[in-house]
Amino acid sequence: MSTPPDPGGSEGGTVRWRLRLAYDGTAFRGFAATDGQPTVGGSLSRAVERVARVPVVLTCAGRTDTGVHAIDQVVHFDLPAEASARLEPAALVRSCNSQLAPAIVVREATVAPPGFDARRSARSRRYRYLVVNAPVADPLLARLAWHVSDRLDVRSMAAGADALVGEHDFRAFCRRPPGTGSEDPLVRRVFDAGWRRVGDPARPRSGWAGSGDPDDDPTGPAGPPRELLAPAVGSLLAFEIEANAFCHRMVRSLVGTLVDVGRGRRRASDMVAILRSCDRSRASPPAPSSGLTLVEVRY
Repeated sequence: MSTPPDPGGSEGGTVRWRLRLAYDGTAFRGFAATDGQPTVGGSLSRAVERVARVPVVLTCAGRTDTGVHAIDQVVHFDLPAEASARLEPAALVRSCNSQLAPAIVVREATVAPPGFDARRSARSRRYRYLVVNAPVADPLLARLAWHVSDRLDVRSMAAGADALVGEHDFRAFCRRPPGTGSEDPLVRRVFDAGWRRVGDPARPRSGWAGSGDPDDDPTGPAGPPRELLAPAVGSLLAFEIEANAFCHRMVRSLVGTLVDVGRGRRRASDMVAILRSCDRSRASPPAPSSGLTLVEVRY
């Protein structure tokens, strides 16, 4: 009878490795390896296997969907002690990046501390969703952000996001997991949620900011230089949310509904009613996957 791998450490003849990585999810069908489909996990596992010369199974902190990106995803895998002994962290990073960059980049490789599990040890995950709010799209941000041409009231969107903080049943904003019924709760604890404008000057130099602020003047003088990612026209809005865990399409459904609040199609107070309803049909359609990025995992 074989000895099961030790979840961190080198007992049982295995050593657990931890990787931190970033990726552009545009060309991938999510993270999880799927036969016949390009995935982040499938591509990364093949790259690691070429270096370690043994099969590996990856476990990630948060399984991202098709088209979703990551700045600081965390994964672990177990290697036989003999294979691990001949593997240098720096060499693993160089080899993986030579095979996968720039679509996937390994930022760090280390032997994991005892008991470490990329998914179960995580205390929280933080996601960011970007929205380009402008009359016209920005081609340089098309792979990273959702273009919304309607003028948005960010103050109302921020007020709606306040209702998300705390422990709630998010059935109204999640796709039902396989094997569960409509009465099964999907409880998650949200530690932080809110909107901000990225790199927006006090007065926009062209187009309009779409913030809903009474002092926004689309004809005003140019402001200070914008941050690198800010669009040439309009505003780049960022929704950030941190929770102990997320269910399928939760962030995108929240963003889609909050953007409808900003458009004036819903009120900020509607977020509480939708949460309490536990009815998926009460929420707006999910926002596109291209705007979503996993930005941090806390342990």
